[in-house]
Amino acid sequence: MTRMLIVGPQGSGKGTQAKLVSQQLGIVAISTGDIFRANIKGETELGKEAKGYVDAGDLVPDSLTNRLVEDRLSWEDAADGFLLDGYPRNRTQAATLNEILDRLGVELDAVLELTADTDELTQRLKHRAETEGRDDDADETVIRRRLELFENETRPMIDEYNTRGLVKQVDGLGSVDEVNARIMEALKS
Repeated sequence: MTRMLIVGPQGSGKGTQAKLVSQQLGIVAISTGDIFRANIKGETELGKEAKGYVDAGDLVPDSLTNRLVEDRLSWEDAADGFLLDGYPRNRTQAATLNEILDRLGVELDAVLELTADTDELTQRLKHRAETEGRDDDADETVIRRRLELFENETRPMIDEYNTRGLVKQVDGLGSVDEVNARIMEALKS
C-alpha cells in the first residue's frame, strides 16, 4: 500500500504525473483541483464560493477543503492507498491531514515534490489556459500570485515533511515520460 502526496507549484505537472503514478502503483489519485473545478462548472454552492477565491488567484479556505478531503479519503477505493494532489497546501492543512490519517489508522509513505522554474511555469500555465480553456490560468498577475502563495504557504509545509524524511524531490521539467521516469526512480530509493 502506498499513501502519498504530490506537491509543487501550479503548472509543475502534478495532475499529469498524479494520474500516471496512480495507474503505475494501482492507487487512486485524488485531486482537490479537479473537484473544485467540477463544482465551479456545475455551479454548486461550494463551486460558487470557491470560484470567488480562484478567480482572484487566492486559495480556497481550509475549512472547505478539509471537509472535502476527509470525506474523500473515507471512500473504499482509498483504503488500499492514494495519491493526494493539491492537498495539503499549508502547515495547517498538513496538521489536519495528520489527524485524518490518525483517525483512519494510516500514515503517509512519501511526499513527491515536483520542482520547476517560475518563468517556465508561467509560460506553461498561459499555454494551458489557451489549450484547455482554464480561465484560472489566463492572467499572468493571477499566475504569479499563485506561485508566490505556493512559496509562502506550501514551502514551509514541504520543509516539515522533509524533516520527517518523506520528501522525494524531482525536476518537473522535460517530457511527461522523462519526468515520470525520474519520479519512479525517486520512489524506489
